Amino acid sequence: MNDLLPRLNPLPTGEGLDGRTAPVDVSVCIVNWNCKEVLRGCLQSLRARTPDVRLEILVVDNASTDGAPAMVAEEFPEVVLLRNADNVGFARANNRAARLASGRYLFFLNNDTVVPASAIQRLVAFADAHPEVGMIGPRLRDGEGRLQASYRCRPSPGALLHRTSILRWTRLLRHAYRHYRRQRFDPEHVGRVELLIGAAVFVRRSVFMECGPWDEGYVFGGEDLDLSTNIGRKYDVVYLPSVEITHFGRVSTRQHVGFCFSHTLTGLARYLRRTGCSPSALLAYKLVVSLDAPVQFVGKAIQYAWRRLRGKERNAQQSLLAWRGFKHFLFHGLVSFWRA
Repeated sequence: MNDLLPRLNPLPTGEGLDGRTAPVDVSVCIVNWNCKEVLRGCLQSLRARTPDVRLEILVVDNASTDGAPAMVAEEFPEVVLLRNADNVGFARANNRAARLASGRYLFFLNNDTVVPASAIQRLVAFADAHPEVGMIGPRLRDGEGRLQASYRCRPSPGALLHRTSILRWTRLLRHAYRHYRRQRFDPEHVGRVELLIGAAVFVRRSVFMECGPWDEGYVFGGEDLDLSTNIGRKYDVVYLPSVEITHFGRVSTRQHVGFCFSHTLTGLARYLRRTGCSPSALLAYKLVVSLDAPVQFVGKAIQYAWRRLRGKERNAQQSLLAWRGFKHFLFHGLVSFWRA
């Protein structure tokens, strides 16, 4: 994986509006998998950017079958479209984009986002004024304008185990979980944080070359925590609420819930191991999650049936999605989880 770094291109020049050559400011890197419509919305929003920021957009498609690559090629000819023959995962696809990127900054952006016209300009201005900052995350809102947690503390095994049905009822790990998820999130905070949510991260290219790339041992889930941790060892990782981006969230996850759920659990286990979790704590984490999965599998099936009987279709669909996630994990994800 480390051989990625020497292959990153030197900063090229492109023809500016005045006819002279000028470097690209920002390379926007987007990974897509069967999310044609939300990807279209994301790319349309990037077209409305502030014109004094020189931008290039790279879309890496992970073998979509919904017509997304053809849509990009036809409707957005200015976009660099990279097609993978298989779904190689989020990290590997992002690394492919980064190898071809030419901007001073890399903006890794989820396909289910909408970027306001001035957002990238503000990110560039802040990064130019603060060379000690290696990675920046904007404030995230969902499609209805509600705030999303845009940064978090580093997770502990206890925080992650609170989500299991076996331990949640005891409330013993509730404090650790709240500390990780929400308790410490201040939407108005400006400054250093431990981990940024990977829906939109703005990284100085030289820092990515030094501290990156994305760890391709992750397939889906945990890779954003890993990159934040690696960069945070040498540079400031900063949350910047003056820049806001709409993140619809879980669009791809809902469409591929089994794949995403299983790999997220595996990714979290990998992250715990890579960040110094003791072997005994990691073993306990894996044991509890493995024992909890069949309990959740049965419980979500019962919950789904009960909600259907009561006519609560929306809640029933949520139970069904969760059931599918645990089913995939039990039948296809356990081996990878234990190897992580």
